[in-house]
Amino acid sequence: MQEQALRGLIEDVREGRLARRSFIQRMLALGLTAPMAGQMLLNAGIAQAQTRSGYKPTKRGGGGALKLLWWQGATLLNPHFATGTKDQEGARIFYEPLAAWDPDGNLIPILAAEIPSQANGGLAKDGMSVIWKLKRGATWHDGKPFTADDCVFNWEYASNPDTAAVTIGTYKDCKVEKIDSHTVKVIFKKPTPFWADPFVGTRGMLIPKHLFADFTGAKSREAPTNLKPVGTGPYKFVDFKPGDMVRGAINTGYHFEHRPFFDTIEMKGGGDAVSAARAVIQTGEFDYAWNMQVEDEILKRLEAGGRGRAEITPGGNIEFIVLNMADPWTETEGERAHPKSRHPILSDPAVRKALGLLVDRAAVQEFIYGRTGVATANFLNNPERFRSKTMKWEFSIDKAGALLDAAGWKKGGDGIREKGGKKLKLVFQTSINAPRQKTQAIVKQAAQKAGIDLELKSVTASVFFSSDVGNPDTYTKFFCDVQMYTTTMTQPDPELFMNQFASWEAASKDNKWQGRNLSRWSNEEYDKAFRAAESELDPVKRAALFIRMNELVCSDPVVIPVVYRPRVAAVANKLYAPLSGWDNDMWNLKDWFKEA
Repeated sequence: MQEQALRGLIEDVREGRLARRSFIQRMLALGLTAPMAGQMLLNAGIAQAQTRSGYKPTKRGGGGALKLLWWQGATLLNPHFATGTKDQEGARIFYEPLAAWDPDGNLIPILAAEIPSQANGGLAKDGMSVIWKLKRGATWHDGKPFTADDCVFNWEYASNPDTAAVTIGTYKDCKVEKIDSHTVKVIFKKPTPFWADPFVGTRGMLIPKHLFADFTGAKSREAPTNLKPVGTGPYKFVDFKPGDMVRGAINTGYHFEHRPFFDTIEMKGGGDAVSAARAVIQTGEFDYAWNMQVEDEILKRLEAGGRGRAEITPGGNIEFIVLNMADPWTETEGERAHPKSRHPILSDPAVRKALGLLVDRAAVQEFIYGRTGVATANFLNNPERFRSKTMKWEFSIDKAGALLDAAGWKKGGDGIREKGGKKLKLVFQTSINAPRQKTQAIVKQAAQKAGIDLELKSVTASVFFSSDVGNPDTYTKFFCDVQMYTTTMTQPDPELFMNQFASWEAASKDNKWQGRNLSRWSNEEYDKAFRAAESELDPVKRAALFIRMNELVCSDPVVIPVVYRPRVAAVANKLYAPLSGWDNDMWNLKDWFKEA
């Protein structure tokens, strides 16, 4: 559809000549998703549809204990340091953003009084600023009022490089001003089409100024409240054992009426995905379990027991293999995998392309993931509007071997290729999890036939995804050659999702390995496209930029997409737990309840 025709349809919605639902249906026919169609209307100044809540209880409390199982236990509870999903989820029990993303990609207010729009004067037409009106009457768990000062502080805290916050990318290129006690203005340096990033969703959780003001910059890791959160959420902190258990109790002064339903909450960590699925779906020992990375055959067998179900939620998550562009074995300026270094083997594009041909995605989907994982050649798969239609994947040991032959990698007497006296040996790591170990085995077998020796390394999930900067085996350190994991897409816009290949995001000792570019890949065309997308207000042109970025990173390749993963959770039959593919599992914890 041409831009002029698209803008005409938007004006028809504004003037009431075209129903909002009809507009969205037309956009779906063009390959957009409902979230992106809704964002187009919102950016055009048309108020979004109201999200309906399925919450039924008519009083606060009385629901007993809510028992959650996170087989990767939270290791810290400060959202600004949460590099992994498990820490983001643990923090979300206590901390809240101004707004969250519902399953359709609509923004719903949490600590905001309303969602900014052009109609209410909150959203600037030029994309240079947004004004947030804050909810009055919301208090921190210690009784102190939540105000605009807290929002300004979170911006100052996260944007300070010495804080080494994982959220710095969200806050460093904007300025936040206090208008009055319950109004703040976010000012951007350039037109910003995706303005709903600061203070929104996973990266928007707010911490209290009065408890963190003395622990900014280099002192940020010393704050006692990093492990004993004081938030505004539906549950107050009771106890925390890193990697094991998070406990909370009902917040009787919570700022939403009749909420929460449960009197206590427990988030148990540890174990594995299969035992977690069994504990909810089969035995009913727990009410909810996160991230069911379990063979689909096992999930179906457990569901036959009748106590729970596998809940599959569309989103943008991707299970992928990433290749280290830096040298993880030799120190440069006293640092392994320094962004200035070059990998001694993977700097050869022929080796990278050969590895891409040795991943049998069809087998991974058919024999491991089933309905919970779809083979893909794209890193960016959803919303569909941003998905490349030109990328294709292929599995061919013969073609991989031919590429390596042409590049001078010849097989030795042991069957392993070498070049210039260097053996083609690589260490391939991931977290301990049955589907991942089976995927590793599939790749290793193909690689061995092609003359590549892959040493498989499996790291306990609680260690691999730890936010501990002193641990050498975390995925953010990436002190090996090849690794595999899932990146979650927590917004219906790919800007944050795709910044993990921008050169300025390279993980290093200087940023305490909080940078999101773990591969340390650098590509000038990619960087230029990303910068252009940050300020491109035309939705069609912006989509083309993200499609190009995906094609660059996948065709290099620096990443080898394996399967697109809808979110899969285990849910007790009587539990109402509204889930969204565009935010945390805990995004709407206040509305969770059990049917009688």
